[in-house]
Amino acid sequence: MKLFPFQKRILEQTAQSSRVAYYLDMGLGKTYIGGEKIRQLGAAVTLIVCQKTKIDDWHRHMKQHYPEMKALRLHESSDFKAFCEYVIYPERNPAAFPLVATINYDLTFRRPFLLNLKNFTLVLDESSLIQNDTAKRTKFIMKMDPANVILLSGTPTSGKYENLWPQLNLLGWDISKDAYNRQYVNWAKIDVEGFPVWIVDRREPYRNVERLKRKMREHGSVFLKTEEVFDLPEQTFVEVNVQKTRNYSRFRKQKIVTVDGNELIGDSPLSFRLYSRMLCGHFNPKKLAAFRDLCSSTNDRLVVFYNFDAELEALRRIVVALERPLSEISGHAKDLAAYEKESDSVTLVQYQAGSMGMNLQKANKIIYFTPTDKSELFEQSKKRIHRIGQDRPCFYYLLVCRDSVEDEEIFPVLGLRKRLADNLFVE
Repeated sequence: MKLFPFQKRILEQTAQSSRVAYYLDMGLGKTYIGGEKIRQLGAAVTLIVCQKTKIDDWHRHMKQHYPEMKALRLHESSDFKAFCEYVIYPERNPAAFPLVATINYDLTFRRPFLLNLKNFTLVLDESSLIQNDTAKRTKFIMKMDPANVILLSGTPTSGKYENLWPQLNLLGWDISKDAYNRQYVNWAKIDVEGFPVWIVDRREPYRNVERLKRKMREHGSVFLKTEEVFDLPEQTFVEVNVQKTRNYSRFRKQKIVTVDGNELIGDSPLSFRLYSRMLCGHFNPKKLAAFRDLCSSTNDRLVVFYNFDAELEALRRIVVALERPLSEISGHAKDLAAYEKESDSVTLVQYQAGSMGMNLQKANKIIYFTPTDKSELFEQSKKRIHRIGQDRPCFYYLLVCRDSVEDEEIFPVLGLRKRLADNLFVE
């Protein structure tokens, strides 16, 4: 396997480290670097934890490039049985080692046997998925006892430094969560419906940032942006302004509205924000019309990002009416046949299912029907087309509902999070 010079340099730089974090911009080949680091560490057992959609990619990669390792997928019952036998009775299966097993994040805590693993290498692909140390998968992973750790992510924190602690703990930084929060995060107390809530101070969210960056590098963190090693095509962002509806304004004032037979009641902060977002999306006829106009304006391949199942249904109807070949990536289905074969296809991608890991660079145009409020998904989604091998300028069309939760809350926060995340990459 041939590596790029920058990939070789990173591996040489971390050759003596058993716990590393490769925070590399999307498209810089984290899988290749991670695979080589696995080989370099030479553990008898390696456990790769990744998203469900990436299991087969990792499995193929390890089988193709490291045939000396036995590759297993732990969601397969036969593979899991074999894995248990190899680990419990290694003397009976000497030819089975080294062994590399792949499992998705939400299956790990359903396999308590994994807590018995010793002297193994733990790989976390998209390690930003363990930001919440109260989540089951994060708590389970932090109970494990690996000898070596490899963290891979292009967006380590989504610009939220307060969520870095679980990854830093895995890298071997011996600092308590309380101490970390005191030293690096500025907290402010606010009142929410009579209850005190602590949030990160928006005016000056973090402190001692340069020391934090230095400590991360001392504990095996490597940061690299694409533009430092490659000249990728230009990116152009185009805002398409859409008017808010009367129903949106009525809902924001009264917290209740009926749209297309659906009664929307914002009786909690969560439901109020959720329905506000929906009223900017599939409940806004002007945004649907703007999407239709964009699709009609070009015969090029299009990738479209959306949030909710109801949005998928509305967008699908428009694409079918325009007689465009249709592909979909969602939590329910993954069908890329039209994307692969048809140059005028439209691929509808749900943020949670397709923002990370997918290679969609046959297209060079993305339409954002609605924004996600998760910075890591938004930033990663851009890289589905803007990556190594792309030779055309990339265009991003953002359908923005004016004077709404989209342009007043969501997009400004996404911009702030990007700036804070980018700051970690600057020494």
